[in-house]
Amino acid sequence: MLRTAAAGAVLATIGGCGGGGGAGSSGATAPAVTPPVTPPVVPPVTTVAFTNVSVHDPSVIRSADTYYVFGSHLAAAKTTDWMNWTKIADGVNASNPLFNNVTVALSEALTWAQTDTLWAPDVAKLDDGKFYMYYCACKGDSPRSALGVAVADKVDGPYVNKQLLLKSGMWGEVSPDGTIYDATRHPNTVDPNVFRDNSGKLWMVYGSYSGGIFIMEMDPATGLQKPGQGYGKHLMGGNHARIEGAYVLYSPDSKYYYLFVSFGGLDANGGYNIRVARSLNPDGPYVDASGADMANVKANPALPLFDDASIAPYGQKLMGNHQYALAAGETGTALGYVSPGHNSAYYDAALGKYFLIFHTRFPGMGEVHEVRVHEMFVNADGWLVVAPFRYVPLSKNATALPADVAAADVAGTYKVINHGKDISATIKQSQAVTLAAGGAVTGALSGTWTYQGSNKVSIALSDGTTYNGVLSRQWNTNADAFVVTFTVQSNGGVSLWGARTGN
Repeated sequence: MLRTAAAGAVLATIGGCGGGGGAGSSGATAPAVTPPVTPPVVPPVTTVAFTNVSVHDPSVIRSADTYYVFGSHLAAAKTTDWMNWTKIADGVNASNPLFNNVTVALSEALTWAQTDTLWAPDVAKLDDGKFYMYYCACKGDSPRSALGVAVADKVDGPYVNKQLLLKSGMWGEVSPDGTIYDATRHPNTVDPNVFRDNSGKLWMVYGSYSGGIFIMEMDPATGLQKPGQGYGKHLMGGNHARIEGAYVLYSPDSKYYYLFVSFGGLDANGGYNIRVARSLNPDGPYVDASGADMANVKANPALPLFDDASIAPYGQKLMGNHQYALAAGETGTALGYVSPGHNSAYYDAALGKYFLIFHTRFPGMGEVHEVRVHEMFVNADGWLVVAPFRYVPLSKNATALPADVAAADVAGTYKVINHGKDISATIKQSQAVTLAAGGAVTGALSGTWTYQGSNKVSIALSDGTTYNGVLSRQWNTNADAFVVTFTVQSNGGVSLWGARTGN
């Protein structure tokens, strides 16, 4: 239609010089000319895709340009972009490629723990260039566990068993520290994480429920613990407090060691949530922002088993159960997590970025779980805060977006999650909050906000609590767009996440 109309509107005449109608002039109308048509400008569409995977208790290691996670039940997966995963192993059975018949290779651990499966392992590359898998087996209904190490030339195996390192649950018998085993103060020897400190020393942090989280120095030449340590040094927990999944990450920016743990129970009704404490030393003491030494955080023995009330006030809670409401124009299943936890963490020196890798369940989906990766940032107080949405690099946007969030970009309406400090199955729903251009905070929260430059933001609420954090642009799957977000944290250990939904 456009082409026809244009052609009909363009006419030209030919005639004699000076407009005369001489003998050579026919007075005929010239043929129509079709002008070129400029196609409409169609903005490029941003397409973001994920390939998800289920690996419970994912522990991360990088080899070449690939990230691997190893988890419970000898599951493993790999990725090159943190977004698309390929499973490479699963199941404690003879066909699992990580071992040549794992049930035979690790029969000593399985027999001691009276089980047919393995729990959360960790893989580290040591001085000889080989990969060391720290594996563990547990009876489950008691802390009768075994923790050992196996070695491989390649990160994906096959691993060959070396030996057991520690045992627990030897009722009435002498434990590695020379005293009779006591589950209220001695560890359950599972959930290992092996890491190097800033000086190159090798450490292993481990433990779950029972006597809490412990740390011991390791020999980087052999992969074994240095002698004479017993169970090592106690860092956190005791009296069967539901604390597990310890993982330590050093920050070259803040110079702190961050000890991640999961509080609560791992199932959909268990209230699993991720917390962090920090120390200037790899073996502690680890404290939260209130200054509480985490070694004193343990269950009250006078209360019922697995008492959560005694431990809930402590640690910086990074995330727990939550769900965002769908805003106008958003589609799909409303994003949210149930019982996110048992994380590992990674610092990419080349990018200068921190990543949190964990498993999570989802609202209304029972015990189905998948791996998720979120970026982390260091706030003005030197604490790690977690981005509100799973990681997608800003470079995925079809048109360039600035990494810096200017003050003018902040003002608007947000859906905000208040993660609180509780340990419960309650799913925290997002609430509408406005950050006004003049600095006011209104809606479900009230107070003021301040842009501090370099993507830093501070929110001071009317109850006197200040939250310091970081602004960024994150991929909101429900909006199919990168949106301005904030992640802030108080000295009381409460995290707020905000995702902008409009002006």
